[in-house]
Amino acid sequence: MYRVFEALDELVAIVEEARSVPMTASCVVPRGDVLELLDDVRDALPPELDDAQDVLDHRDKLINDARAQADKTVGDADEEARTLLEDARADADRMLADAKAQADRMVKEARAHAEELVRDAQAEADDLVAEGNKQYESVTGRARVEADRLVESGQASYERSVAEGEAEKARLVSQTEVVQAAHAESARVIDSAHAESDRLRTECDEYIDGKLGEFEELLGTTLRSVGRGRQQLRLSGAPDFAEADHRASRRR
Repeated sequence: MYRVFEALDELVAIVEEARSVPMTASCVVPRGDVLELLDDVRDALPPELDDAQDVLDHRDKLINDARAQADKTVGDADEEARTLLEDARADADRMLADAKAQADRMVKEARAHAEELVRDAQAEADDLVAEGNKQYESVTGRARVEADRLVESGQASYERSVAEGEAEKARLVSQTEVVQAAHAESARVIDSAHAESDRLRTECDEYIDGKLGEFEELLGTTLRSVGRGRQQLRLSGAPDFAEADHRASRRR
């Protein structure tokens, strides 16, 4: 193993001391020396490295085989999943078809039962209507008989009332003179009341007219006094209110 490191050191020294190629980063090394050192390195390597390389190669083969097996397993699983999915879809379609057929059958049975119930209800309704018509005819007949009886009773009562009215009319006609006298007295009282009302209205109108005349005269006197006072006020600037009041009192 020491020879390996020694050969590597010699290779590094050869590369470092090699002549460089102008205008490039390359260099010129002695091929024979380099190959000889590489052979020494190969010979100095322990045989365990070859075994390790074989192990690594075997590991890579195992990994590749495992990956291939995994891919195959995944493919098989995908295929099986697709098969199961298709089977599940087929089962679901079949179950859906069965459920739809059962639902259609139940709907048909329910419709038939409903139609039967409607027919029974219609028949019962017809029976009730017929019974109601019978009861109506019976009640109507009794009511018609009772109405006829009431009409006859009312007609008799009406005729009796008319007869009594005629008798009362004849009795009142016999008292015509009293009624006429009452009407004459009533007319006289009404005429007297109208005459009294007219007299009182005339007297009231005359009284109001007289009072209004006096008030009109008083207003005229007052207005004339006010006019003279205003004139004196304009002429002298100091009106004699006592004299004006005295004159107004004398006129009153």
